[in-house]
Amino acid sequence: MSSEKVDLKSMTRQQLEEFLARLGKEKYRTKQLLRWIYQRHVYDFEEMTDLAKDFRKRLAKSAFISRCRPEAVQDSQDGTRKYLFRLADGETVEAVRIPMEEGRATLCLSTQVGCAMGCRFCMTGTFGLVRNLEAAEIVNQVCAAQEDGPVGNIVLMGMGEPLHNIDNVVQALEILYLDDGLGYGTRRVTLSTCGLVPEIRQLGHRIKVNLAVSLNATTDELRDQLMPVNRKYPLAELLAACRDFAVETRQRVTFEYILINGVNDSLADAKRLVSLLHGVRCKVNLIAFNPHPGSEFKAPGEAAVKEFQSYLLQRNIVATLRASKGQDIAAACGQLKGQLAGVKVNRVSG
Repeated sequence: MSSEKVDLKSMTRQQLEEFLARLGKEKYRTKQLLRWIYQRHVYDFEEMTDLAKDFRKRLAKSAFISRCRPEAVQDSQDGTRKYLFRLADGETVEAVRIPMEEGRATLCLSTQVGCAMGCRFCMTGTFGLVRNLEAAEIVNQVCAAQEDGPVGNIVLMGMGEPLHNIDNVVQALEILYLDDGLGYGTRRVTLSTCGLVPEIRQLGHRIKVNLAVSLNATTDELRDQLMPVNRKYPLAELLAACRDFAVETRQRVTFEYILINGVNDSLADAKRLVSLLHGVRCKVNLIAFNPHPGSEFKAPGEAAVKEFQSYLLQRNIVATLRASKGQDIAAACGQLKGQLAGVKVNRVSG
């Protein structure tokens, strides 16, 4: 066995069982460890009192349990909380806790440091891609947010393109789904992509997760300008992959559509959107653009948003309008990272 310690939070159930087998331990110990780590939030093996002392010592010599605490947070008046996490190598990523009903929350996670996709409306894209997050770094965002209260739903919609880091993302999902661990059901987790077609086709075969596709335009000409990924995977290919995903998984695909003033928020855009989505089992999540410093775009008018939504609803397309949250803080992806030097935040000690 390598003398290098392994992070138990990076392991799926099968990997943890194999690790314990190498230590000569039974499979049922897996359940014990998962409960200590994810349900009781214990990071010191000495505190795992239902494990034999010798076993605890062997674990301490060969493994560790990683933890990620926010370096800074911002709290909105509406209850939205944004976390900035500094990783072991000094890089930073963000997660956003959005309050929901009955005291629960939705957590928006990051999957990469930066992003290579270069979408013009996204601040994270201005950083470029630094690296992928490891599975444990994704999972630890959830564990940190849970210290502030229950997290009901998870969306992989923060910094980075999840399908550009598909192997680590799939492994993180397997960990999040563990019944004896965090226990998230597949219906409670959504993965958002800008439209990497080959990976969309892989995803349904590798793991079950709700799929959300960031669409944002109804013509290739405009989407090429807004989202460079469209030049490689144009709308026809993307919509075909989404149709197949919906059929194969028997799940409805969510299309996210960021409404940008004077760019994609006209009635003509709404009409083309209805045509594009014909035959796809889906719903549309409309999002009013949240301006950030340096952006060339503006938020849409309230009347344009309502008219756009109304047109879709009248044509029997489920169209929800995401309520804007955290507008008094740097709540959009990348804003806290980008503004940290000049924004007053709450520093977190420990």
